[in-house]
Amino acid sequence: MKEAINIKLFYISLAVLCIVSSETKIRSMAMKLFDAHCHLQDQRVVDKASLLIHIANAAGVVYIAVDGITEKDWHLVKEMSDEYDSVIPNFGLHPWYVEGKSRSWFDTLKELIEANPSAAVGEIGLDKRPLAKGVDFGEQVEVLKKQLQLAKGLKRPASVHCLDAFPELLQIMKEIGPFPAGVILHSFQGSPEVVPQLTKLGSYFSFSGHLMPLKEDKARKIVKAVPLDRILLETDAPDALPTNPIFFVPGNATLNQPANVHSI
Repeated sequence: MKEAINIKLFYISLAVLCIVSSETKIRSMAMKLFDAHCHLQDQRVVDKASLLIHIANAAGVVYIAVDGITEKDWHLVKEMSDEYDSVIPNFGLHPWYVEGKSRSWFDTLKELIEANPSAAVGEIGLDKRPLAKGVDFGEQVEVLKKQLQLAKGLKRPASVHCLDAFPELLQIMKEIGPFPAGVILHSFQGSPEVVPQLTKLGSYFSFSGHLMPLKEDKARKIVKAVPLDRILLETDAPDALPTNPIFFVPGNATLNQPANVHSI
């Protein structure tokens, strides 16, 4: 019954797309895209993940990087990637959750990365904003260093969250890098001035709906600072709903989904 409802919702979503899309948006569907960062294991959408993956695939999103953020959700990311060829699994300890890690967190993470050849290390990073809820910054730094060393040692990309901490991130990357497999700066909103140094170390810059609320001049300066061959697109779903969404999550129009990478 549940599967029938999901299939019905899938076709309703496609029908709505055909009705509301302009000619330009429909042409964009012919593009094959990659959502470089999202969280379909998030409790707000995990029960709809199958539907959202099918909608994204039908809209031309051929790969979706799903990033784990704590030990508690890594198994969900793994299960999703095992079931869907389009899901690229990423496993990492997000800076908001470093204080809740277990003694075996690093061994578990290393085993997961090694067991999944397409996996990247992420979401990892540094955060000095209030949303980090007072998490000790020194511990964030130590956990990030271990995970960046793991990514470099295993020749895997890393997906990095950085808010108000680019001087510290740059210093750490200089100590450990360069990173031939690449470092993805997820939902990048950093200063244009840091782009050249980060590029030299192997960074790519991923843009999401978080960029859209910025003043237009500021957003343009950030994007124009990035070399074209280092630009990636992401949704950061279920967060960062773009200001011009094409798709909405059934049952909650405030949430984002991978198919909206077209809007980005």
